[in-house]
Amino acid sequence: MASSAPAPDATDRAALLKAFDESRTGVRGLVESGVSSVPALFLHPDPYASAPLAPPGVSIPVVDLSLPAPLAAAAAAEAARTWGFFHLVNHHRALAVPDDHPARALAAVRAFNELPGPERAAHYGRAVAGGVSYSSNVDLFRSPAASWRDTIQIAFGPQRADPARIPAVCRDEVLEWDAHATAVGRALLGLLSEGLGLGAARLEEASCLEGKVMVCHYYPVCPEPERTMGVVPHTDPGVLTVLAQDGVGGLQVKHTDEEGRSQWVDVKPVPGALVINVGDLLQIMSNDTYKSVEHRVVMNTREEARVSIAIFFNPGKRGDSVFYGPLPELTSSENPPKYRNFTMSEFLGAFFRRDLASKALIDHFKLTGMQFSRGSRMYIVASNPIMERKLQLIRKRNCQQFGHQVTLTEFTDPECLGPLREVYNPVK
Repeated sequence: MASSAPAPDATDRAALLKAFDESRTGVRGLVESGVSSVPALFLHPDPYASAPLAPPGVSIPVVDLSLPAPLAAAAAAEAARTWGFFHLVNHHRALAVPDDHPARALAAVRAFNELPGPERAAHYGRAVAGGVSYSSNVDLFRSPAASWRDTIQIAFGPQRADPARIPAVCRDEVLEWDAHATAVGRALLGLLSEGLGLGAARLEEASCLEGKVMVCHYYPVCPEPERTMGVVPHTDPGVLTVLAQDGVGGLQVKHTDEEGRSQWVDVKPVPGALVINVGDLLQIMSNDTYKSVEHRVVMNTREEARVSIAIFFNPGKRGDSVFYGPLPELTSSENPPKYRNFTMSEFLGAFFRRDLASKALIDHFKLTGMQFSRGSRMYIVASNPIMERKLQLIRKRNCQQFGHQVTLTEFTDPECLGPLREVYNPVK
């Protein structure tokens, strides 16, 4: 049950957040101090009331990387379309990944988080110095409630972190896992690209393997697991996520069936398997063929901390003249683009301005105007002032990424109710 204790007012909350962050030992430090209840900062009102749990036996799909490439591509594409998540098996055999990975990396991350508090505190900080940070809750000062986890974050692209900044106790292991997980990511981007009817290299050519962030989460044992969360429901912003998790469990995926009924499905750890999920950018680039779906981490009742390592793959090309959006090969007059184009700077800015639980990231780029075609041209017509302002911002920009130029015109269509003002016309 959720707590009935009053929440701290804004002034008290700010002071409590500051004190917690300045302790520099994270949630693990709270556990070490002997807390017997969840502090007010971490209380989530009715954290598990949003949708029912799926019955036992319901699970995410499994994709076998040792299958012939066409079969593996078909299975990955089907899972990405219908679930947005799948277990990946036999990557060790198919890609020569050592059998002791990612277990070695997971154990090393656990070892760091279970060092004495003063040793961890030496690494604590929100600034990503040298491409590495160790802190609790990246959105600590923006979210309405903190979550029960601590995190090491390491940038591996486009600018690679200084290895000396990675804590020594886990440095070698996470660097090794980055290399192996990148091989997995390359193979999956190829399969998912083929699943869209494109060449295997199409997504990699769009630099989707070049931006990488590794996030190593540690979820300490919780005295009241029903009153807080490990990670709130959210979608991943990037292209693709490769997740390694230990045997503790807690990850859940929100699955909506064909009749619109949603339920939370446990992603139980499968020995030797990785968990793969579609991110917001891949949903956009695939023009909604693939789905980025909500997921969360619930606190477990076991007397053991949970450890996971996620690698988020994102585009690495981030100049102001490089635009992302639906791949043009996937759009037509019958299937017009559902999203506008944008730079990675704009996309990442929108992501970091919100709290993790916000659902608005994809909607921020969704085209909400009326869509129609005239001859060989496809038009998307602004239906409100907000869309008009967005369209004005992209006037006459040369979208080099997709080989077309954006122009705006005045247009009046007799089949519509009144004049249509700002018109977005991608011209090949």
